[in-house]
Amino acid sequence: MTRYMKIIGTGGYLPEKILTNNELSTMVDTSDQWIYERTGIKSRRIAADYESAASMAEIASRQAIEGSGICADSIDLIIVATGTPDRVYPSTACLLQQRLGIKNAFAFDVQAACSGSLYALSIADQYIKSGAAERILIVGSEVCSRIVDWTDRSTCILFGDGAGAMLLESSADAGVLSTHIRSNGEYSDLLYCPNPNAAPGAEKHSSGFITMRGNEVFKVAVNTLERIVDETLEANGIDKSVIDWLVPHQANIRIIIATAKKLKMPMDRVVVTLETQGNTSSASVLLAFNEAVRDGRIRRGQIVLLEAFGAGFTWGSALIKY
Repeated sequence: MTRYMKIIGTGGYLPEKILTNNELSTMVDTSDQWIYERTGIKSRRIAADYESAASMAEIASRQAIEGSGICADSIDLIIVATGTPDRVYPSTACLLQQRLGIKNAFAFDVQAACSGSLYALSIADQYIKSGAAERILIVGSEVCSRIVDWTDRSTCILFGDGAGAMLLESSADAGVLSTHIRSNGEYSDLLYCPNPNAAPGAEKHSSGFITMRGNEVFKVAVNTLERIVDETLEANGIDKSVIDWLVPHQANIRIIIATAKKLKMPMDRVVVTLETQGNTSSASVLLAFNEAVRDGRIRRGQIVLLEAFGAGFTWGSALIKY
């Protein structure tokens, strides 16, 4: 019997604290108008001192588990996508496993920056199809606020904190139709976060904050996402018109609009959370998907395209029949 993977639960968590553009303008030389016109962001959430990638992942995961109606201990595998782990090791996935009290699963992290949740989804799909797992929890959880320089207006305006979760199960019917993940390390210096504790040379003495050459990242992102959309449609032998919803990574409204135009999709069929959440990196696609499921926009039987682009560069897509 051919094995497929379907989504049986989703969850999300956003910290309570809201940081608006107007508040940011008192910290750096910027304004609400300047930020919004260039990014589409009005505000973002900031984790409290006591919150971490693991603690936010726990809340999002419990929501997904509760919504699915399954026993948490029936989960075989936990994958956490994060670029802001609680510790270098053990993995945030292992810390999450402990918090959830799951005894029988194995767990590991994935680091693919903003594409992390789609990498996790693709990995989960392989485990399900091979028969190595029956139920898998994937989570994207980020505390980006702790790796941005709050005096650098080119980066601090973009990022926010949060966690999204998705619970997956083997199925005789195709739920996840295909996943596609790619990378190209040639562009590694355009968007990166140094590790001052491990990096050689000048990076050894760096601050450990995100560094980005925004205009160059934008150009590569738009072209790359156009290609992954074509690849996804071709792999499934479908026309773009059959897609009901686009759930993109929430990095910049101009990138989202460009991808929607490629699909000839009106913006009212694109899930956008960017305005009030900013870029939550690996959490953004899962947070957006969860929001659209819970408010009734995405319904069972609909075709949904997920896509993301991140540092590495990494990028990916997934076509889902929800």
